[in-house]
Amino acid sequence: MKKISIGTWAYSIGPYANNPVPWEEILSKLSSLGFDGLELGGFGVHPNPDIMPDKESRESCKQGVADAGLAFSGLAANLWAQHLIDTDDTSAYIDEFRKNLEFCVDLGIPGIRVDTVQPPTIFDQVDADTARKQVVDTWKQCAREAADKGVYMTWEFEPGFAFNKPSDILRIVDEVGDDNFGVQFDTCHAHMVAVVGARQPGEKETLPGGALEFAQRLRGKINHLHLIDSDGTLHDDETSTHAPFGEGLLDFDTLIPELNQSGVPHDWWTIDLCFWPDAWAVTEKCKKAVDELNAKYGG
Repeated sequence: MKKISIGTWAYSIGPYANNPVPWEEILSKLSSLGFDGLELGGFGVHPNPDIMPDKESRESCKQGVADAGLAFSGLAANLWAQHLIDTDDTSAYIDEFRKNLEFCVDLGIPGIRVDTVQPPTIFDQVDADTARKQVVDTWKQCAREAADKGVYMTWEFEPGFAFNKPSDILRIVDEVGDDNFGVQFDTCHAHMVAVVGARQPGEKETLPGGALEFAQRLRGKINHLHLIDSDGTLHDDETSTHAPFGEGLLDFDTLIPELNQSGVPHDWWTIDLCFWPDAWAVTEKCKKAVDELNAKYGG
């Protein structure tokens, strides 16, 4: 069976930005609902390298998660204040990545998530070939440093960030070309990229087979999974709407068997309720939906 986690950012940003769910309450509820772990949004008031700068506080956090019967499935690193594409010098980005990487090591977090930081409109300012080389060169260095620390690196593509066409995503992961680097396949983002072509600059690029075909093309390049439904819309015209299971269009009975062949090197399935207005209230519903999928396909 797969291990089930959920992204804690759902309870700290967007609708929860002014009233984040307290960390201890998150641990208690996820434990009571039978989650195996959590995926840490490392920013705001929840554990992150800035508010836990010393090893003592980090060890206490790690122990608290373990005491709740949970484990970390990954870290969504706070790199959004950095510049990855619209700069000739990515040293500040790399330094911030290193800080978050060390945080992963101290808390025993196995994987670190990244994205391209700048929106798809950045190509009004920077040539796409120049931008891609900047991303690839930087991520090659980050992937090697992460490998040296025993942490894998995963790229979450999505409509809200640059390089959001299927061919862009395939090309970048191939050009980084590191076994320690792969794609985080979020099912709602995959639908919005491969079916809707949301926020793609220039001519839209979609796939006849939608998210399923995209997963097939990415087979062997996916190293992390986020499961959530999609209703085919964007949240605030920026990123994919993360609709609770059953409130969207996705056929998980088709998608999950393919994702089981994707080559993901671990057993985590992570629920992502990012920006959902009542994420705390629908967490139990989503856990039950994933448990049903796990019973069918997780063995």
